[in-house]
Amino acid sequence: MRSTRIALAAAMPLMALLMGGCEPLSYYTQAIRGQAKMWHASRPVAEVVADPRSSDTLRARLTLAAEIREFASGELGLPDNGSYRRYADLNRQYVVWNVFAAEPFSVTPVQWCFPVAGCVAYKGYFDRADAERFAGELKRQGKEVHVSGVPAYSTLGYFDDPLLNTFIHYPGAELARLIFHELAHQVVYVRDDSTFNESFAVAVEREGVRRWVERHGVPQDLEHFRRAQSRREQFLVLASKFRGKLERLYASNTEASQMALEKRTIYAELNREYEALKSSWGGFKGYDAWLGSNANNAVLASIAVYTHDVPAFSAMLGAVGGDLARFYDEVKALAGKPKVERDALLGQFRERAKGAIDADAVAR
Repeated sequence: MRSTRIALAAAMPLMALLMGGCEPLSYYTQAIRGQAKMWHASRPVAEVVADPRSSDTLRARLTLAAEIREFASGELGLPDNGSYRRYADLNRQYVVWNVFAAEPFSVTPVQWCFPVAGCVAYKGYFDRADAERFAGELKRQGKEVHVSGVPAYSTLGYFDDPLLNTFIHYPGAELARLIFHELAHQVVYVRDDSTFNESFAVAVEREGVRRWVERHGVPQDLEHFRRAQSRREQFLVLASKFRGKLERLYASNTEASQMALEKRTIYAELNREYEALKSSWGGFKGYDAWLGSNANNAVLASIAVYTHDVPAFSAMLGAVGGDLARFYDEVKALAGKPKVERDALLGQFRERAKGAIDADAVAR
């Protein structure tokens, strides 16, 4: 216990540095307190598995997570460190709640900047009430907001991130996806470029899960993964389609009142198409928090942050024959370039990916 307190005390100044900036002291306080509570609650996986108070279900999930963790480093070349080798039960559904915001006539997310993490497209809170309170402030400023519960996040390798009750009971492929995604953030992280960081991590998670399922997945995992991937792709296509429509509207010279009318029409159309999509899924409601009646500029902006450059990174991986070590080196080199050059190169890979999809469609 004493060593834990010493470690936490030593970590707090660094946490303040990581999260510091022009934010109120209360924001830093809740962040440091939330992180400290999570560390305090964590125990080595082996200890939790050996604990007679642990359920058989939890033991099985932690054993699976340990296998996934070894696969991540041994087969995917992801960092081999203390992350995801401890477990904490936080007694809540999410570890943090992220707040996204956008202006009434924009699908570009508002950004908040911090010294080490740089500028990011969201602001996280360990307490949902704090997140909702901040979202309310943004609404009063006239912004559109979206509050999203997050099951896991990365401290970028500065600290050892634990397994959490917020995701440990996910189906096998989904559990692997989340672990691979968060470890990918420890491979490459670019200040002030959330889209680059998240798209890279999504590309890694997808390739990682494909390999994991082919090597270790049980039939149920494979079927669940394929079904989830299909729904996810359809969801992203729909969101991208309407984000593009709104982007074009907001970039036009349309008078504000008329723009507001057209905006409502576009969102009504989005709602209809989403309901039709859900019907084709047999009523699956997993994306209701983003689309349907909940859709707004902040929601569509948040989706784009995580997916815009995924095709480009996937094309990069394909260009090196699926060699993940070479892929990571290429991405690190790309990360070191100025943003304008970086975006241009990603654009080339994105066009290459689109060309491959179009060629495949013609062949069919």
